[in-house]
This record gives sequence, structure tokens and C-alpha cells, in this order.
Amino acid sequence: MTDALQEQSSPEESGRRAADQFEKHRRYLTGLAYRMLGSLTEAEDAVQEAYLRWHGTDRARVESPRAFLAKVVTRICLDQMKSARAKRETYVGPWLPEPVLDAETLGAETASDYASDLSIGLMLALERLSPLERAAFLLHDVFDVEFDEVARLLGRNQVTCRQLAARARAHIRESRPRFEVEPDKGNEILQAFMTAYRTGNVDGLANILSNDAVLYTDGGGKRRAALNPIVGRARIVALFAGLARKRVQPVVDLRPAMINGLPGCVATLANGELLTIALEIVSGRIGRVYVVRNPDKLTHVANSKGPHDA
Repeated sequence: MTDALQEQSSPEESGRRAADQFEKHRRYLTGLAYRMLGSLTEAEDAVQEAYLRWHGTDRARVESPRAFLAKVVTRICLDQMKSARAKRETYVGPWLPEPVLDAETLGAETASDYASDLSIGLMLALERLSPLERAAFLLHDVFDVEFDEVARLLGRNQVTCRQLAARARAHIRESRPRFEVEPDKGNEILQAFMTAYRTGNVDGLANILSNDAVLYTDGGGKRRAALNPIVGRARIVALFAGLARKRVQPVVDLRPAMINGLPGCVATLANGELLTIALEIVSGRIGRVYVVRNPDKLTHVANSKGPHDA
């Protein structure tokens, strides 16, 4: 589209073209922002802010809309991460990423080993990186952006960006789960977990937990949750038994779901409260249990429709 033709376009036509151009990249941008922020709600807000800025941009001067928008979203996220880190310092109990039921919609569409990985273990590893390390790693290793472009996006030189990504990569490799579970085995363990959870079967739970299993519960200070990770099968089982004995709000609905690509379930309590449970399975047993009860992180889950079978 030439500048002359753009000048002849009505504001409505120009707006529609801008919207159409942006929508081609919304999934890409949302996936990037979610990995940066750990919150789908905040990611969507960042992408919407980029959308507004896109409409106010002289688009005739933009050579690559995707690169331009990635830069805008990255900078918005880096700004948000400054305040987010301050909030993390005062967060009540363990912080977990906002659960995503349909992780495929946030896939990076690249050949990267991390393209479709939104596992909670990976998200927590990303959370421990500095904002610039996180951005450099995501842009290059996940979204396949060359380092010369990463340097432009981050306002750093290529050498610095390579170093940032290398440090992040080393940390991710150390932290990332090294075992993958077959879908059938994952579903078998999930069904056993759901049965134990629904019926309060302590022995059933003990049989599928690893000795060094860890339970993380994120209530954000707004729902009852353990203030520290519960480490070890015996302690998790003891906690589970105590909760089963005095469960004030019984589970009225429990459905299987893929939570950040992990086998899990969505539970609805008698008072209408929701919670998600994701299971990280290692060597045929549950090694990590991630429970999100913070209602601020469950908006998308509450609004989701249709089955999310594991």
C-alpha cells in the first residue's frame, strides 16, 4: 500500500487495515507476553496496549509489523515486570503462574524445544531470571529472533544479548524437568489422583506420590493455602488427611484438564470457589503438585467453556 493510497483512505478503512494487520500477530504477541509476565490477564492487557499504540503509529514507516510489535510488547512487559517484582516480594505464600487451560493457543510456532512448553516448572524457572535475561532468552531461544534484532528490541548490543541469553539458557537447563510422561500413563496417574482427592483416600494418594514430592499452593492471601511449599510424601499425605477430615466445602465438581500442558484438573467447591491442580510426573510418580486458589488468577478458568479433558 503506497503512502498516496493511504492518504486517500478514510479513517475507518485505515483503522480496519491496522486491526487486520495486528490480528495476524496477536497470538504471537500474547504468547510472548504470557511468558514474560506469567499472567494471561496481564499479557492480554499488554497486547491491548500494543494494539492501541499500533493504531497511533505511522505504519507506512514500519518495515516489519511483527518485529515492531514484538518490540512494543517487550518494552511494555519489561516496564510491568518492574512493579511485578516488587509485588512478588510481598506476595503471600508461593507464587505460581496464572494457569492456562489451552496452552496450544500460546505456542511459539517455531522449531524451538521450548515452543510449546508452558509447563509450570519452566515458568517458575523463567521467573527466577532477570527481566533482560528472560526477554533475551524468550526472544531468541523460544521465538527464534536473531540476536541482531534482539539487540534492537532490548536496546543492548549483540554481545550483551548473547550473554544474557546464555546465562538464562544455563539456568533453564538446570531447572527444567528432564522427564516426559506418556499421555496414557499421565492420564492413569491423574485419574488415580482425582479419585483420591474426591474420596479422601490417603493410601491412594500415597501410592502415586514420589518420596520427595513437593506441594505448592497459591492462595495469594485471598484463599486458605500453605504459606510454604510442603516437601515430602509423608507431609503432603498428612496435610491431605487433615483437610479430608475437616473439609468444610466439599468438592461438587472435578473435571480433568490440561494445566499449562500438564495433566491436572479443575475443582469447584460447594461455595462456588474454583481451584486448579497440575501434576508434574517424574518416573511414573507425582513429583510436583501445583494448586492455584487465588481467584485473581482463575478468571480465564471461570470463563472457559467446553471440555478440557486430559
